[in-house]
Amino acid sequence: MKIKITTTSLILLVFLSCQNKQVPKSIKTTTIEAPEIEKWMWLHGTADTEAATLKAQFKTLAKNGLTGVLIGGDNESMFRAAKAEGLQAHIWLWTLNRGDEYIMKNHADWYSINRNGESCFDNPPYVSYYRWLCPTNKEVRSFLKDEIRKLSQKDYIDGIHLDYVRYCDVILPVALWEKYNLIQNEELPEFDYCYCETCRAAFQKESSNDPLKLADPSADTSWINFRYQQVTSLVNELAAIAHKNEKPISAAVFPTPPIAKKLVRQDWISWNLDRIFPMVYHAFYEKEISWIEDATREGVNKLEGRIPILSGIYMPDIENELVLKEAIDGALKGGATGISLFGKLTSEQWKMVKGE
Repeated sequence: MKIKITTTSLILLVFLSCQNKQVPKSIKTTTIEAPEIEKWMWLHGTADTEAATLKAQFKTLAKNGLTGVLIGGDNESMFRAAKAEGLQAHIWLWTLNRGDEYIMKNHADWYSINRNGESCFDNPPYVSYYRWLCPTNKEVRSFLKDEIRKLSQKDYIDGIHLDYVRYCDVILPVALWEKYNLIQNEELPEFDYCYCETCRAAFQKESSNDPLKLADPSADTSWINFRYQQVTSLVNELAAIAHKNEKPISAAVFPTPPIAKKLVRQDWISWNLDRIFPMVYHAFYEKEISWIEDATREGVNKLEGRIPILSGIYMPDIENELVLKEAIDGALKGGATGISLFGKLTSEQWKMVKGE
């Protein structure tokens, strides 16, 4: 008598035959592990901290489950102390917002100019440290590329992290309007950059239009896209240099692609980076903590898996460890591969980060 074996009955037979028996040695079993969650932190550089203090600091961060640190400034002792404790140590750079003494003294012409003809050099918008370089300026690009080249060749620096890689905020996050006594329902000329001679000439070459003579610069697609491309091409040139020196490169960006484009002319889904750290600072946009999940997912979907996202969490707006758990869970549910923290944590919040 022939027995007809269907696909369903075959699966059932295999399942039953494995019960109470050893799996044959020829069959390999695989344990599937959940992907590791990356946990990073932005740290301001310190030039005079003692070695013992640095060791204790980074030992604590490593014990609390951090993957790596983004360190402001090129302080070799900090990088080596972090690496000694098993942390990745990337240099955190202010890219286009630069008040360096050397640049201020020697290159006033590098600074961006607004629609009113005012330069960031002597008329910084919003706050005194907002001095923005023009990304179109060839000398600016050469200076930044040389900087990345030198930094990415240093053995104690594991990677490059770009911050302020954008234009000045043409529109501030809504929660900051009251602080600066502003209503920014439209692009105001004093915050609209850059209209320097270099930008005007480059745009005229592309479009035959002078941006200063446009009826409504905020609505002109060509002028908007021109500025997206200036930052994008700069970032990708910097990334190529870092990659040539076998160093990963990342950037801190505004929380979602549409917000980044609208507020600071930042088209980060077009950047050739190894990680992206969207600053998903919910309170800046008068949003609930649940928005972190939605904002993260928006970026993840736009990138289509091309670049890992690590959601940035602003600790001054995280009231306690339960809120922090909600923020982290939201980022991961939104598709982030990890998080990055800005600001101080309580001992209970650190336990939450560690997973205790």
